[in-house]
Amino acid sequence: MNECLKKYLVEFIGTFFLVFTIGATVAWGGETCIAPIAIGFVLMVMVYAGGYISGGHYNPAVSLACAIRGALEWKQWIPYAVAQILGGSCAALAINLLSGGLDAPAKVSFNIATIIIAEFLFTFALCYVVLHTATASKTAGNSYYGFAIGSTVTAGAFAVGSVCMAAFNPAVAISATIMGCVCCPCIALVTIGANLLGGACAGLVYKITNIEE
Repeated sequence: MNECLKKYLVEFIGTFFLVFTIGATVAWGGETCIAPIAIGFVLMVMVYAGGYISGGHYNPAVSLACAIRGALEWKQWIPYAVAQILGGSCAALAINLLSGGLDAPAKVSFNIATIIIAEFLFTFALCYVVLHTATASKTAGNSYYGFAIGSTVTAGAFAVGSVCMAAFNPAVAISATIMGCVCCPCIALVTIGANLLGGACAGLVYKITNIEE
């Protein structure tokens, strides 16, 4: 298989399981604290599983940060994002099929300003951690990058999950809309914008603070 296609397939698979886990914990997990832990863990294991092939982004915002940082060719950003969005969308459709659609109580509305701030901050944090633990030459070969990345998502979900989608990922925001987790598409659009802005800022901050790279 073509090397690029291998990367896109890995990104598709990783994003699929990330979104499927999100949907499954909402559909069948009940009102417990298990969702952020499960989501962080599945992201961690998928990063470890596919990181050596594609980088294990599973997130268009992370791929954008990597492109700005220089760890991903710019021409690869759109194919990566397409693979990630397709993977998440397929997972969302699978959840809808298996669950019969998420119950209305799972649908929530948020304050737009809060969404922008919360999604921006933790997407920035996620991308910042990815760049420093998985792409920096001084941390190359470390064994903790997947744990650090997954833990950032878990922390973000616990911290701001009650005031925003806690997507930190445009592919997740799109998939959540397909699953019916948001009351209107505009919330997903605002979330996507905040996620991409957070990823872009993380990439720029990395370049400023790591001039030698």
